[in-house]
Amino acid sequence: MTSLDFPKRLDTTAQAIERLLDRLLAPEPLPGEIARPRHLMEAMRYAMLGGGKRLRPHLVVETARLFGRDDEGVLRAGAAVECIHGYSLVHDDLPAMDDDDLRRGKPTVHRAFDEATAILAGDGLLTLAFDILADEATDPDPALRIALTLTLARSSGLGGMVGGQMLDLEAEGRFTPDGQPLRADEASTLRLQAMKTGAILAASVEMGAILGRAGPAERQGLASYGRALGQAFQIADDLLDAEGEAATVGKATGKDAAKGKSTLLSLLGTEAARTRLADLVTEANAALAPFGERAETLRRTAAFVAERQS
Repeated sequence: MTSLDFPKRLDTTAQAIERLLDRLLAPEPLPGEIARPRHLMEAMRYAMLGGGKRLRPHLVVETARLFGRDDEGVLRAGAAVECIHGYSLVHDDLPAMDDDDLRRGKPTVHRAFDEATAILAGDGLLTLAFDILADEATDPDPALRIALTLTLARSSGLGGMVGGQMLDLEAEGRFTPDGQPLRADEASTLRLQAMKTGAILAASVEMGAILGRAGPAERQGLASYGRALGQAFQIADDLLDAEGEAATVGKATGKDAAKGKSTLLSLLGTEAARTRLADLVTEANAALAPFGERAETLRRTAAFVAERQS
């Protein structure tokens, strides 16, 4: 793979997901739906269309390609993950959570619309994700659709992303008996980040393996890749928050330090965090060794995650 191939692959998937989301968020109701309120659909489309690298769908697509699967069903699974990601961003930006005004360089949904609409837009995206996976258009095999649904539910729910967000709020001291931040160490910080951020990234890889009908040993190797990639993503995100410019990153920066959040960056220091990041990329690549050259795009993805500027 040349240096030009990876950006093209990433962009091709992003464009395909954009087109699919545009169709999935059309105003016409589906069978079983009564109506799709215009204002709600406008907010959901505002949240989901016209921005984002679509990294999570990219992981679904490229993992499935390892096993020769590259079709509309794979894109649908990627779109489902992206809906979960989109809903989490809409809700994270709310005043009751991170209270952000900017996302991907434009006003957040609750600023562009209102708080009630933003809550409902997030709710709509969350349920749409599982609507997509349950549909036979994603895969004719009901057992496979159940496996996809279970994987996404477990990674995004109380034992994954949502639970991680709760731990994050507790770490800020917002829900502790005395109102003081919980004492964070490396182990607790890693658990929080693995749940809040890493779980969905790892699930994207796992869903690609499910779609490709990978064997147990193959899935185990890909799970190791997904875990390392998720942790690398979070360290890179911490570095961007500490060192990046809001205009480049597309959202407010310096928030972690302002809130006194415990991150690996704050626990280890910048140089040690960068070393850990490099080690995680090496670990992710090592997990792909059994797949040989077929996994080159996933290797490039690990490097992309570590080097990204937004």
